[in-house]
Amino acid sequence: MFQSKGQIMDPAAKAGLSARQNASNALLSSPVHFEEPGSTGKLPFHPVPSAIVYCEGNFAENDGKTANGLVRHSKAYRIVSVIDSGHHGCDSGQVLDGEINRIPVFGSLEAAISHHRTVPDTLIYGMAPSNGKLSCNDRKVVLEAISRGMNIVAGLHEYLSEDPEIIAAAKSWTVTVRDIRKPRLSKDMRLFDGSIARVKAIRIAILGTDCAIGKRTTATLLERALNAQGIKTVLVGTGQTGLMQGARYGVAMDAVPPQFCCGELEGAVLAAYESEQPDVILIEGQGALSHPAFCTSAFILRGSQPDAVILQHAPARAHRCDFPEMAMPDPSDEIALIEAFSDTKVIGVTLNHEGLTDAEINAAIRNHARTLDLPVSDALSCPPAHLAELVLSAYPQLRPVPGKAAL
Repeated sequence: MFQSKGQIMDPAAKAGLSARQNASNALLSSPVHFEEPGSTGKLPFHPVPSAIVYCEGNFAENDGKTANGLVRHSKAYRIVSVIDSGHHGCDSGQVLDGEINRIPVFGSLEAAISHHRTVPDTLIYGMAPSNGKLSCNDRKVVLEAISRGMNIVAGLHEYLSEDPEIIAAAKSWTVTVRDIRKPRLSKDMRLFDGSIARVKAIRIAILGTDCAIGKRTTATLLERALNAQGIKTVLVGTGQTGLMQGARYGVAMDAVPPQFCCGELEGAVLAAYESEQPDVILIEGQGALSHPAFCTSAFILRGSQPDAVILQHAPARAHRCDFPEMAMPDPSDEIALIEAFSDTKVIGVTLNHEGLTDAEINAAIRNHARTLDLPVSDALSCPPAHLAELVLSAYPQLRPVPGKAAL
């Protein structure tokens, strides 16, 4: 899926730190604020801040999936540049998908800031390392960004808002630190109570055969494709990237104590339904039900009680991400496991085309459709209507009436 095809960008004017700090300070109601996002219900919206995404050594790679997702789609932040010295001077869209998006990649924070007229509002830590922790070099970049008056957003399991050095720096420079994965206090969490039965919208979970396989990208594009056809659709996020992108409803599932996972997700789906009254609710998947390192898919199936599942698979991936000794499962086996585990039905398959040529993508779509006897598409290389058709073929009652538009 990820290919490097760089294009040199023209330099812009030098940053103005004082202007950026004045604008940042005007948005703050207290000297320092460490944000803890609510884990269910409608997430708050604020004026869209500008952001640099830090992804050193990992942009367009599996561990750079947060940066990859933010470059492709972001409602909560206006992404202005990416940091990865391996792609310095390139256009991030060209690197990621072979299409220019005019978001440049720089080799350092200093180079990125110098490119912009004012210092951007935020530095987003755009990587998802398997250990979930900040490296020594990454820490230096975070502290440098703080000293430039930039707010920090991270999705690590290590909470930067509890780090003494980062706390001190943030207070000194009057900036915010936001840990996307930091859950609410247990006393405020919700247990599953069966309220999901009140949700009349069609619920579809986007699951996969592995982690970092494109489930969130497919869910985002499917939401867009269905709404474009007049089918009101809402996406419930379940991971840090989706919440960073601006998902209005969701919870970072892997940061919630297991006892509360099903209830927290149930609450988010219920809030999306009651507030939006959509035709379809999509639930972003995490990990894989068959993967021994992750339990989130089980909680997603239990908590959201989906009517249907779309399965994401990477045909050219030989082994599980970060587990070279663990072979990828056959999608037919994953489908059988999902349908045995939960009262649901897999209605289609989407492919991650990493490592495949155009001809191989088309062949993989045909072969999987024949073998699995299901509709198959590739969310990135096929037209959006093909993706929407996975849902419409299973639920023909959703086919839009001419003249109807999504709200």
